Amino acid sequence: MGGAPKLSAFLITQDEEHDLPACLDSLAGLADEIVVVDSGSRDRTLEIARARGARVIEHPMRGFGAQKQFALEQTSREWALSIDADERVSGPLAASIRAALAAPAADGYEIRREIRFLGRTLHHGGLGDDWVLRLFRRERGRFSDATVHERVRVEGRVTRIAGALEHVPYRDVAEHAEKSRRYSVLAAREQFARGRRWRPWHALRPAWELVVRYGLRLGFLDGGPGWTWARLSADSAALRMRELKELTHAERRGA
Repeated sequence: MGGAPKLSAFLITQDEEHDLPACLDSLAGLADEIVVVDSGSRDRTLEIARARGARVIEHPMRGFGAQKQFALEQTSREWALSIDADERVSGPLAASIRAALAAPAADGYEIRREIRFLGRTLHHGGLGDDWVLRLFRRERGRFSDATVHERVRVEGRVTRIAGALEHVPYRDVAEHAEKSRRYSVLAAREQFARGRRWRPWHALRPAWELVVRYGLRLGFLDGGPGWTWARLSADSAALRMRELKELTHAERRGA
């Protein structure tokens, strides 16, 4: 990167041996430092991270926002790149990052994220225009304390950068189902903690999710994978609403 400001890439992990190699390989030659914060992996995650030159720190999970903030605080370079184990930096994006760091025009950069599912990049169903703030001056960024769906906030100017962050969240339908069970419960509990309560019309949410993603947002144009993604999104909505309902009823019983 020559005389450009140096870059730290950081990520949090737990049992990511399948996705982590491609993620770390995509950072080779781009990041001067890679920090991996792990919360109790039982597979080869730590071995893989260390073999690829990452600095590994073991730290208990206290929620995604808090964990990513902790990981950010372990970095040491002027710029930071937040990435997940199931994401990869594309070649065009790597070139754009190098150019941006050589002549910074902002304090933070949003990156377009492309989701690949069942062998196809999804362009519709609400997924074709997904911009995420991931590259920023380390001292200007701070993560929200959200348990899930955390975001980084950057003090200063934020703009967009060319190139795509390739996101492969699920290898197959079974992995989608397993992750949905975990994250949907966490999301419902966070919504409940923030004051949301279940109402009868929430029973319609899964059907609405399917209609919006597959129909109104043109998910059908992505073929079979588009239909499967929409259906699984509806299943995730059903899990969230079920957990929210149980929490609401438990609260009322205890009142």
